Amino acid sequence: MGSFTATRPLRLEGKFMEYLIGVVLGAGTCVFARLTGFDRERVFYPMLLVFIATYYIGFSVLGRSVQALTTESLVAGLFLVVAVVGFKKNLWLVVAALAGHGVFDFFHHLFIENPGVPVWWPGFCLGFDILASGVLAALLMRRPGFARTLTSKN
Repeated sequence: MGSFTATRPLRLEGKFMEYLIGVVLGAGTCVFARLTGFDRERVFYPMLLVFIATYYIGFSVLGRSVQALTTESLVAGLFLVVAVVGFKKNLWLVVAALAGHGVFDFFHHLFIENPGVPVWWPGFCLGFDILASGVLAALLMRRPGFARTLTSKN
């Protein structure tokens, strides 16, 4: 009998593929936002952060873990607060939170036991988050006034 390697899914060495897919999808998302003009609105990257932070809540539901649901909801709430404050005050907070979430993904399993998290998710999300953080940082460096809101109230 021959080897079954030809029928196995494409997988590069180690866990490289999930990082690559995260970076590619992150780049695609940011390019799409640029081409459509979505990133001209200050709310785009803060909402992306909110969306990203809620995935672990969904994973806790998949894993049927009330403990994980509670913990993940609290952590997502912290990212939600940073997204709101960053949107209202300074988008550099959102840059830091996106990068911070990417780093958190890498160490998540050491702090929170969530049986619903796919084994490939931390690498995927790390790649996506770091890329999105870098794109937002580049955007803010090109348009420095965009980072802060106007001080006048409407």
